[in-house]
Amino acid sequence: MKKDGNIENLKPFKKGQSGNPNGRPKMPDLKEAISKILSEEKNGQSALEAVLIALFNRALKGDVRAAQELLDRGFGKSQQNIDLSTLGQPLSINVNFMSDE
Repeated sequence: MKKDGNIENLKPFKKGQSGNPNGRPKMPDLKEAISKILSEEKNGQSALEAVLIALFNRALKGDVRAAQELLDRGFGKSQQNIDLSTLGQPLSINVNFMSDE
């Protein structure tokens, strides 16, 4: 360990003093940025339309993941039912012991 004679950085923060006074830096709004990019037009076609057409063409060629993505986005993902049973008996959980905390 290098000793430089400066121990200020080894002392704990004073009471009420933050180690990061400016806080976490703000992240850019990703939805807004994507929306802006996808609404740009080239040759009379929006970027969103170009992406959808490319995805559709891949699905037509047999790309199952492309077809699944189109269907999931267009109609929502299909529900998956999960059977929570134990040896054919329904699973029961006693929550009476749990507090509000």
